[in-house]
Amino acid sequence: MTEAPFRPLLITVSAPSGAGKTTLCERLLADSERIVYSVSCTTRAPRGGEIDGEDYIFLSDAEFEARVREGRFLEHAVVHGHRYGTLSATVRDAMQAGRHVLLDIDVQGAAQIRRRLAGLPEDDLLKAGFVDIFIAPPSMTALRRRLEARGEDAQETIERRLANAEQEMTRAGEYRYRVVNDNLEDAYQRLREIVRHEETAAS
Repeated sequence: MTEAPFRPLLITVSAPSGAGKTTLCERLLADSERIVYSVSCTTRAPRGGEIDGEDYIFLSDAEFEARVREGRFLEHAVVHGHRYGTLSATVRDAMQAGRHVLLDIDVQGAAQIRRRLAGLPEDDLLKAGFVDIFIAPPSMTALRRRLEARGEDAQETIERRLANAEQEMTRAGEYRYRVVNDNLEDAYQRLREIVRHEETAAS
């Protein structure tokens, strides 16, 4: 039986903290061998058993800055004092090998990618396969309940996460798809439907 033709995707997923993005992305990865996580670059030191080139590409500040100057990043940012970035070549190589690349990224990073792709030809592999999805909580009240139920953060941290979430929610309209995670199973099925639809759509 011949497999249906598909196009490789650059799947960009954003969400406020506590909306369930990590759980949904991990399930998507576990359910499909075709989908791989993008390996990011970082200037922070390896932790535990992290392997260079598998968990992250570990770079010095100078190496990272050189790649920024050369325009090699799809997006990059400073997080907790360390630099992180997604190399265009890493994504392109995976897509050329017939894989979907999954990026778990914040709204600023997604905006950077859109700006970068805007300057590419319409038939470019990355631009043709770009799909952006925003995972939203059913309400801010529900998000507060989830963050408090996790029991991981001090109240001050929760309030900061909620304030950030409100800002992020105002940018949900920048995404092609919006998935409301009211029920995890329903949200996951919607996520899978989006990927199936996009991978068989005409590029």
